[in-house]
Amino acid sequence: MRTLNELPPPLRRTVTWDQGTEMARHLEITQATGTRIYFCDSGSPWQRGSNENTNGLLRQYFPKSTDLSVHSARELARVENELNRRPRITLGDRTPADLFAALLASQSHPSLR
Repeated sequence: MRTLNELPPPLRRTVTWDQGTEMARHLEITQATGTRIYFCDSGSPWQRGSNENTNGLLRQYFPKSTDLSVHSARELARVENELNRRPRITLGDRTPADLFAALLASQSHPSLR
């Protein structure tokens, strides 16, 4: 929740999640952050294309069903940084980190209004 609250309010209006049990605290998160949380329909992976792609990238570091609590925050942050600095074909070979930094630096981007 802390990280979500660090985003500018226009960038945390809504979040769309999968149907997993790890999302059970969604009401608590909404109350603490003001972010409205929506869920994809079960068995509809096309509704969460970015999520499915990111899961595939994460599997290169953590096999399916890995207990992430056994990994340190430092290790998880390292993987996060590697993935955010990895160029993506769908982003025109740019990185998520570069595009996000450009978005935050933009005063006139529609999603920041």
